[in-house]
Amino acid sequence: MSITTIEGCAIATVDDARREIAAGHLVLDGDRIVAVGEGPAPVQWKADHRIDASGKLATPGLVNCHHHLYQWATRGYAQDATLFEWLVALYPVWANIDDATVAATARAGLAALARSGCTTSTDHHYIFPRHAGDLLAVEIDAARAIGVRFHPCRGAMDLGVSAGGLPPDAIVEDRDAILTACAEAIDRHHDPSPGARVRIALAPTSPFSVSRELMVETAELARRRGVRLHTHLAETDDEERFCLERFGVRPLQYLDDMGWLGDDVWLAHCVHLNADETARMGATGTGVAHCPTSNGRLGAGIAPVPALLAAGAPVGLGVDGAASNESGELVDELRAALVLARAKAGPRALTARQALELATRHGARCLGRDDELGHLSVGALADVALWDLSDLGYAGIADPVFALAFGPLRPVDLLVVGGEVIVEDGELRTADPLTLAADLARESRRLAKAAP
Repeated sequence: MSITTIEGCAIATVDDARREIAAGHLVLDGDRIVAVGEGPAPVQWKADHRIDASGKLATPGLVNCHHHLYQWATRGYAQDATLFEWLVALYPVWANIDDATVAATARAGLAALARSGCTTSTDHHYIFPRHAGDLLAVEIDAARAIGVRFHPCRGAMDLGVSAGGLPPDAIVEDRDAILTACAEAIDRHHDPSPGARVRIALAPTSPFSVSRELMVETAELARRRGVRLHTHLAETDDEERFCLERFGVRPLQYLDDMGWLGDDVWLAHCVHLNADETARMGATGTGVAHCPTSNGRLGAGIAPVPALLAAGAPVGLGVDGAASNESGELVDELRAALVLARAKAGPRALTARQALELATRHGARCLGRDDELGHLSVGALADVALWDLSDLGYAGIADPVFALAFGPLRPVDLLVVGGEVIVEDGELRTADPLTLAADLARESRRLAKAAP
C-alpha cells in the first residue's frame, strides 16, 4: 500500500463531531484514511508521497446525488421553458442517443464533476432507444476511465402519450423488459462490498412517465435484491396537477401509497412539499437530491431544505441534467443552495457548514454510503478534495468553509478518489479535456442534425 500525507491545510472533517482543524494533516494508506489531526503527520507514517497543502482547505470529496449525463449533448435547448415544455421539446432529440453519445457525454460530465470536487456521482439514465446498445455499461466504463466512484440508476419509462403519460410512445419500454433489464444490471454491475466503486439503483423516472404497476414491481425487485430506489418527485406545479387529476392524490401521497418511502429511497427535487409531507419525509428517513440551479433554470421553485433538515430527512445536492444546468459542476450548488434558501427564508435559513454537509455527508447518506463516504475520519475511504484558498479572490476571508461556499468559484486544486489522484493543480489527470470537448461537440452536432 502507498502512504500519502497531506499537511499544513485547514480541514473541515464533517465527521461525527464536526471537527475543524486550522492547520493539520491527513494520512492516506491505500484507499483508506488512517490519521486526521492537528499539525504535521506523526513520524510513524513513512510517507511515499507528501503534499504540502499550506493555504488550502481539505474537505471530504463531494457527492452528486442526481444527474442525467446523456443530456450534456443537448445543452442550451428550450432556454425559457417550464419542465413539461422542456421535456416535450427534448424527448424527440434524446430518442436518437446511442452508445457514442453516452460515451462522450458521460466522460465530459464526470470530468466536469471531478474538476468541481466531486468524488462520487450517481446518474439517472432512463432513455434506452432500441438501437443504442448497453448504455448503462457505457457510462460505467466512462466513470472508470475518469476515476470517480459511480452509482448509476437504471431508469425507465413505460407510460407513453397514448396511455396518458408525457413521453412519446417511441421512447418508452415494455414493463417486463424493464424489469428484466433492471435485474440484469444488478447482476452485471452492482458491487455491495465495502469500498465499492460501482453500485446500482433502480429508478422509474417520474409519476408522469411510469405506470403504477412498474413503480410497485420495481420497489419489490429492489428490496428483494438489496439495492436502493430513486425517482423524480414534486418538482413542479404541473406534476402536482397531473397527479391530482390522474391519481387523485398529491405526488408524495402517491409514492407513499405504493410503499415508496423509506431510508432506502432518495427523491430528486421535492420542491413542492407541504408541512405534513416534509414531516413524513423525515419520519421515514427518505432522502432528497436538492438541485437548486436546475430548479431555478426551469422556474420550478425552491425546495424547503431547512424544513426537511429540521424534520430529519437527509438532503444531498445534485447538479441534475446538463440540459437544465449547463454548468454541471457540483461546487456551484453549494452557493446556489445557500443563496436560494436565504432568499426564501432569511439569512439564517442555511449556513455555509450546512451547505457543505449537504454536498458531502448528506449526499453519502442518500446513496447509502455514509459509513465510509462524506467525512474525513479514520477508516473512511480516502476520497478527499483540496481547495486552494490562497488566491486573491479569497484574501481576507478568515473562515475557510465560508470562503469555499461564498468566495469565487474555482476548480478543485487536488482530488483524490480511493487514494488515487484524479485532479492535480486544478487539472484533470485521467483524460484530456480538449479531446473530451471535441467528442462532446461532435455528438451534440449529430443530435442536432437528427432532431425533427
